[in-house]
Amino acid sequence: MSHTDWEERYQTGDMPWEKGEASPGLVDFLTTRAGLPRGKVCVPGCGTGHDVRAWAAAGFAVTGLDLAPSGVRLATERTQAAGLTATFRQADFLAETEPEHGTFDWLFEHTLFCAINPVDRERYVAAVLRRLPPGGNYLAVNYLIPDTDGPPFGTTRQELWDRFSPHFDLLEEWVPRSYPNRTGLELMLWWRRK
Repeated sequence: MSHTDWEERYQTGDMPWEKGEASPGLVDFLTTRAGLPRGKVCVPGCGTGHDVRAWAAAGFAVTGLDLAPSGVRLATERTQAAGLTATFRQADFLAETEPEHGTFDWLFEHTLFCAINPVDRERYVAAVLRRLPPGGNYLAVNYLIPDTDGPPFGTTRQELWDRFSPHFDLLEEWVPRSYPNRTGLELMLWWRRK
């Protein structure tokens, strides 16, 4: 989908990805691992910023990226209203060859991989690699659905393994607590860049 399509969906209120809260899997991850070293986090495809606010509330320095100006505006407003600090930028995660904010300690994926056309998935992997130095963490909530006529577009654990294991070591994987309509359809993977 192009930039205008995503913005149009905000304008028309056609936002099935907007759940009104952060990913339950992310909330649990941050709650149960309070000892994680704090650092800089990138959240591409951040939408209205629920996941960004979860990271910020846990003490991380967070940058949220989104294609849609309305997503960035809503994320900024809601984060200020919540009394939290984060940076939001309108940016094309896949196309940005020299990321403005440099590299990060963490990159958190939540439904961006499944939102982009599968033909762009190699570009997605390259975009993640541009933002994470060796030792950087890639935490992903993957949506394992069979749909090929998305967005969302489905994926499998095997595809994720094939795409990311050449560049990352898999530290942990688990089926997270999910939104009601996604129970049992999500897989969280915590990778560390080689």
